[in-house]
Amino acid sequence: KRGRMKILLVRPHVSLAVARSFYAFVHLEPLDLEIVAGGIDRKHETRILDLTLYRRPRRVFDDEVRRFQPDIIGFGGYSTQARHVKELAASAKVLLPACVVMVGGVHATIAPVDYGLPGIIDVVVRGDGATVLRKLVAVLEAGGDAGSVPNCLVVKSPGFAELAKQGPPELPPISQIPRPRRDLTDRSRYYCIWSGEHGARSRTIFPRVATLRTSVGCAYRCKFCVVHFLAHGKYMPRAPEDVVDEIAALPEEHIYFVDDEMFINPRRARRVAELLLERGIRKQYISWARSDTICRNEGVFRLWKQAGLAVVYIGLESMEEQNLDGYDKQVTPAENRRAVAILRALRIGLHAALMVNPDFDVEDFRKIHKTIKQVAPAEMSFTVFSPSPGTPLWEEHRDEFICEDPYSFYDCMHTLLPTRLPLNRFYRYFSLLYLLGFRENPWRAKKVGRSLRDLARVIRRGMCCGWALRRIYKDYDRKYW
Repeated sequence: KRGRMKILLVRPHVSLAVARSFYAFVHLEPLDLEIVAGGIDRKHETRILDLTLYRRPRRVFDDEVRRFQPDIIGFGGYSTQARHVKELAASAKVLLPACVVMVGGVHATIAPVDYGLPGIIDVVVRGDGATVLRKLVAVLEAGGDAGSVPNCLVVKSPGFAELAKQGPPELPPISQIPRPRRDLTDRSRYYCIWSGEHGARSRTIFPRVATLRTSVGCAYRCKFCVVHFLAHGKYMPRAPEDVVDEIAALPEEHIYFVDDEMFINPRRARRVAELLLERGIRKQYISWARSDTICRNEGVFRLWKQAGLAVVYIGLESMEEQNLDGYDKQVTPAENRRAVAILRALRIGLHAALMVNPDFDVEDFRKIHKTIKQVAPAEMSFTVFSPSPGTPLWEEHRDEFICEDPYSFYDCMHTLLPTRLPLNRFYRYFSLLYLLGFRENPWRAKKVGRSLRDLARVIRRGMCCGWALRRIYKDYDRKYW
């Protein structure tokens, strides 16, 4: 029996330069770990260590382990962080051989066999970590067997390999998922670039931002996305009253909804906005939404504009019908154009996310140049189509990958598949998209007041980001350049 325990939850760092450079514009709190911490009995001493905040993460991690002497170390993380998770876990076992090392998160759920390292990792947690850890910590406290807890795989057990081959577990009812322990993170260190209202002058375009999850899963099945695979195609929304209560309790004035699609259920979305207005909660919001959702529910977005919706991220992906069909996006170019027009008429800011295929040639990139002009003024981001780890598409293309460690390269910026253009040239055109998109940012069109300090920060960090994008090809073997 262990009794009261010390638990350290760790968000791993990232190593690819382009991923680090984007933290200059958006650096959100480790909400997944805050939610996991919310499921742990408060009699235990729980800490969250966010290694993405530090220049020397390995040193910071080792120092924290020595000082805190945790009984349990739990890592979250995506596939791009898996290599670092394994390195940190090995270091933890050297420093504290008796500590229980467990790994959860997206990568642990879709590729648990990758964490099959006896003597380094003890337990792999699949699915929702908060509800699992609530039970697991209680079992460990009583001296029980972690393997008796559903969705926990004990790495040294004989049946680990077979269990690791099974698909993701079913998610629990969303009502069982606890509120996040936001008191365990330094709120001042998380922000998101914010365009602001037309003609307004804001104190900063990098305000402190809180993240909030109002639903889990997605009903759509876009080929490049792993969400429907993790959630078994389900969409599970929280009750409007519960969402608004959490918003009201947040000290931050800027909220980033991290749902995969906040507005899939328009009746619920409308009710959330109505409650915000009825209770006089005046904050600003960023959310993702599909273009067809916007087209079908213009009135909902008009109401949300009143409630404080400032920016909508739309995964437009493309304005070419052939590309949209290839992604199984289930939207048309006409719907994309109409959604952009609706947001513009409502004076809601647009962040347009567009996608590049590895087989693009010069003419395909030029088509995106035209798309940039069509959707401007808007914030814009660009990604490279890649199969998602754990999905059938990943297995279908596994033999074609051009990198030795495809998990580490799955950041939506690095291509996993061969490019039609030489890699050097492909990324020259790809980085140019960001330059063209930056020129069409909404600040000038909106006449948003901004400080010289913020302007200098944007220019300096934008140059660093552009340089990292241009040099992505150097992350690959020279034979692909």
